[in-house]
Amino acid sequence: MHQNPELHTLRELRQSGHIHRTVKAEIRANLLARLRAGEDRFPGIVGFDDTVLPHLERALLAGHDLVLLGERGQGKTRLIRTVTGLLDEWTPIVAGCEINDHPYAPSCVRCRRLAAEAGEDLPIAWKHRDERYGEKLATPDTSVGDLIGDVDPIKIAEGRTLGDPETVHYGLVPRSNRGVFSVNELPDLAERIQVSLLNVLEERDIQVRGYNLRLPLDILLIASANPEDYTNRGRIITPLKDRFGAEVRTHYPLDLDTELRLIRQEATLGWSELDAELPDHLVEVIARFTRLVRESTAVDSRSGVSARFSIAAAESAAASAVRRAALTGEEHAVTRVCDLPSVVHTLRGKVEFEVSEEGRETDVLTHLLRRATAETFRGTLGGMDLSALLAKFDDGAQVESGELIQAGELLRRIGPVEGLAKIMSKLGMGEGEESPGHAAAALEFALEGLFLMRRLSKDVTEGNAIYRT
Repeated sequence: MHQNPELHTLRELRQSGHIHRTVKAEIRANLLARLRAGEDRFPGIVGFDDTVLPHLERALLAGHDLVLLGERGQGKTRLIRTVTGLLDEWTPIVAGCEINDHPYAPSCVRCRRLAAEAGEDLPIAWKHRDERYGEKLATPDTSVGDLIGDVDPIKIAEGRTLGDPETVHYGLVPRSNRGVFSVNELPDLAERIQVSLLNVLEERDIQVRGYNLRLPLDILLIASANPEDYTNRGRIITPLKDRFGAEVRTHYPLDLDTELRLIRQEATLGWSELDAELPDHLVEVIARFTRLVRESTAVDSRSGVSARFSIAAAESAAASAVRRAALTGEEHAVTRVCDLPSVVHTLRGKVEFEVSEEGRETDVLTHLLRRATAETFRGTLGGMDLSALLAKFDDGAQVESGELIQAGELLRRIGPVEGLAKIMSKLGMGEGEESPGHAAAALEFALEGLFLMRRLSKDVTEGNAIYRT
């Protein structure tokens, strides 16, 4: 496919050998090329390789408009936006066209007039694939004018007659012509507004306020929907549902490893911008915590627990470490177990609980966080001999920790521990991670694990934890 943004007229475009392809033909050809080359078709999408993506690829190869159906926070919008990566990098349009007409086949009144006047000297412009994506969050106040178009009163005031097709102000759908258009949360769109999309999906054209206007659209329409919305807030009307060629179900990460990959991919930027470090064992605690919340009978399963829950948890824990460093003068912010409890209060609003659990939300999340910490401890340090650390509590000794206690101060209170390097190694802390912050993070996690395994006791006073035998 010849793409050269240096070409500026229709004549030059024809001489270059450019071939006009529809949007769906572009996507099909580029998807097949990536499949044959073994390349990543949807960069940044985690956990869908063997489940969602094969169905999506079949729908795109078949040239189907489609609905992505899944609970909140499953990556539906992210997945839709990656589809634009399958378009040609550059595509020619008639210069200045509001609906991106192809120079070989102009359809709007303005472009047809220009083509007749300029002939082979018709000026062209080039659009990058990133500019060929339109998106609308369906809200109850969305109008047909927003999506399809309406009469432009300014053009009427300029002296044009009401019946002139050039008085039309195009909506988001025609402005996404020759690209991908997404309607997020489609069931939230009023049913009478959904009707306006029927022609787009079947006849591939639009109608505006009774104008004698037929604009053939070249578009891939992808909608997203939450299954809960079908009963609570609205539904997709049957004729519109019938016009979508495919329905693809999404899901939350199916296993712990996928959950970990997702958190590291999405939240790493957040905590690196904070100039904080989140050790691997705490990432695992957050991943297990998220999965336990999703599986809890106290949580409304129909609402789901978004991937944004775990991402926000990781970023909030890292922010707690940054706050400690700023207040106490620590040189390097390393997240510790003491930074996790604050996450419960931050994230409570992200979870929909069953009515019977009203008033117990914080207790439920705190209990699940402890379970996640215990499971992570068993998986990392559960088989280790921690007698050297336990020996520190002989003769009634105790160690106090808290979110405002410096790493160096915590290490001083614990004292030298034989086998510390092995504990850090088990927690994935390699060479170069031997700072006081890392050592304190490892030892505090070990203390918390010993408490959860009932080998130490813990009292919480004014936000600080006091470990003793």
